[in-house]
Amino acid sequence: MSFEHDIFISYAHIDNQPFGDTKGWIDQLFERLKVRLAQLLGAEPIVWWDGRLQGDQYFAGEIGDSVSATLLLAPVVTPRYVKSAWCRGELAEFCRRALQTNDERMRNHSRIFKIVKTPVNDDQQPEELRGLLGYVFYELDANDRPREFSAEVAPAKDPKYWARLDDLAWDIKNAIEKLKPDDDRSGFKIGRGAVMDIAEGADDADAGLPLEKKVYLAETTADLAGERDRIRRELQQRGFQVLPDRELTLYAPDFEAEVREQLSRCALSVHLIGANYGIIPEGEEEHSILRWQEELAAERGRSDPDFTRLVWMPKGLEAKGARQQRFIEELQTGLGAGAELLQTSLEELKTRVLEKLAPPPKPAAPAPQTNGNGDDLRRVYLICDNRDLGEVEPIEEYLFNQGYEVLPSIDGADGAEVAQYHRESLLGCDAALIYYGNANQLWLRSKMGDLQKAQGWGRTAPMVTKGVYVSGPPTAEKQRFRTREVPVVIQNFQRFSPDALQPFLQALREGNGGQR
Repeated sequence: MSFEHDIFISYAHIDNQPFGDTKGWIDQLFERLKVRLAQLLGAEPIVWWDGRLQGDQYFAGEIGDSVSATLLLAPVVTPRYVKSAWCRGELAEFCRRALQTNDERMRNHSRIFKIVKTPVNDDQQPEELRGLLGYVFYELDANDRPREFSAEVAPAKDPKYWARLDDLAWDIKNAIEKLKPDDDRSGFKIGRGAVMDIAEGADDADAGLPLEKKVYLAETTADLAGERDRIRRELQQRGFQVLPDRELTLYAPDFEAEVREQLSRCALSVHLIGANYGIIPEGEEEHSILRWQEELAAERGRSDPDFTRLVWMPKGLEAKGARQQRFIEELQTGLGAGAELLQTSLEELKTRVLEKLAPPPKPAAPAPQTNGNGDDLRRVYLICDNRDLGEVEPIEEYLFNQGYEVLPSIDGADGAEVAQYHRESLLGCDAALIYYGNANQLWLRSKMGDLQKAQGWGRTAPMVTKGVYVSGPPTAEKQRFRTREVPVVIQNFQRFSPDALQPFLQALREGNGGQR
């Protein structure tokens, strides 16, 4: 079926009434959305909406014809919208006519993008909108009162408004490209006369994606909703499908079934743990959605060793309530195999997610090189946290002066590039030395785990040696550190001394036939 319009915007006119001389909220939103979509698509989208006062017009006329000729619907949900017979009629008509088309391209794709301007309880929304993930343009303040994001440009832009607008534009762009043939994308033009709703979800719209391109980003509590949105946005822009793609049912048996099913379609789950315990589904007495999702992901990990889960907490987290405190303590002491607990910045979490999702690079044999003595050049991969880049300079310089090529850790803005470099270095080095300084032991364990995984990523020969250099600041945790996973462990809480590095160099020479 060919569509005349790309998007049909549905709204209640009272919600577009301006304050003072400024434009109405909906006028501003869709003027900006049109520009952003044109930038993302490379052509202007065809957006149609009703600019007249709504009256007793029949859907068999112009409105009904426009609804049936529209690919996507974007309703702006407010208290007035759900009370408006006209708005509900537009929504019902769009859904009715969409079912009648029976177009193969429409299967498993949501064509409704729900924009929530003002809070409305789910049970008060039209049935067609319940369960759809919404693009929420407000947040709750400390008194649990909703505060709408500011659409004004001056005196200062509200970054939350613009971030949500960008989420909306990216998801609409993806839907148009999936549902509309290339020869049917004639561009977007603004027309007056109809309505639209934007749905973020798709019932596995990317069914052809491999498992490693799908991520389960667990629903979290309100205090971390913004952080979850930022991770979701970046993953989607990098071509990953993020689940859940619809609101999870808050009835316990259905909730459990939905989470299990969506976890089964992913290679990785990410769980953001905040100060609050979270909502407990109906029919469940103890488990909040936060805790239940983590336990179901752990269960999936026990049955599938290739499945990984990342659990993240913000630095300095203080739990609100005894149940959340117990949950956090359990995560910190008994996370189990196949999981990592990160108490880092959000940027470091995003980098780790991309590292886990990066496809293993094809092994490439390093080009033959020689040092000044004519011996084969040996490469040492010096792994450290970004905070320790300055601290490892004396080690890097000393190794280089001893005739070794040092592959340093790098700090880059692009997490995918950093992850690719990390894996390629593990494949191409002759030895690896992990510098354990300002990072925590969870970071250390993850890097030691990567040493073990190198063979699975395509490494064809074992490393000559591997080591951990434990440096300051001194802690009881570092003083107790022991491992059998690497043959060399060096503890030196003082300034760098070449003597401290001799056990590692000896192991490297012995594994290299005594050569330096």
